[in-house]
Amino acid sequence: MDQRPIRRIKPDRTALPPAEQRSRWPLTVPAVAQLVDEGLELPAGALVLVGENGSGKSTVMELLAVTLGLNPEGGSANVRHRTRASEPESLGLVVERSPGASRWGYFLRDETLHGLYSYLESVGGDRTFHELSHGEAFLEVLTSRATGKGVYLLDEPDAGLSFGGSLALVSHLLALVDRGAQVVIATHSPVVAALPGATLLEVGEWGLRPAVWSDLELTESWRQFLAGPEAYLRHLR
Repeated sequence: MDQRPIRRIKPDRTALPPAEQRSRWPLTVPAVAQLVDEGLELPAGALVLVGENGSGKSTVMELLAVTLGLNPEGGSANVRHRTRASEPESLGLVVERSPGASRWGYFLRDETLHGLYSYLESVGGDRTFHELSHGEAFLEVLTSRATGKGVYLLDEPDAGLSFGGSLALVSHLLALVDRGAQVVIATHSPVVAALPGATLLEVGEWGLRPAVWSDLELTESWRQFLAGPEAYLRHLR
């Protein structure tokens, strides 16, 4: 029996964006246009988005969060903190859920963690996230909020993590998947992108396309750099 919390994000054909909206952000981002036109199947386990800066990974993550009803600046549907609204609207997307599956969801995005930490401290009081390092605080809030079945969206969770911290993140994500959770991650980290069993999508001017870790430009670039950093660095002077 299909127990994925989310089966698919799909377009509502009765509420498609008008034609004139196609020439404006965020529909000018190929990955967003593809998502709005075709929807997105969410596999069981983990889905990892990789791509260059500006490819649209974070915009896709924000759109998924808005469509799922999560706070677009981070947190669950019940979190009430906002600074400046800059996220896209749902653009006529709807959620196809599995009957009886968990409806819990949580969104963590690196660029708005300061506001989320402040909010959580104001309503909880038992954790002082601001007294921890960037990476420690992220792992603390993730492990305290992501504990069971549900959908977890992580936008660039590797930004504040060391190599060891990235491995700790992968370990926690594997445990979540084993408990039946779904995870969607946007990352620049070859460590996080190597999450065992994850479905990979490469984001770029083509939109969203299936990928294999060993063939990713991300993976090849890091492999070449680590094998001979001087070949890259001499061109920067």
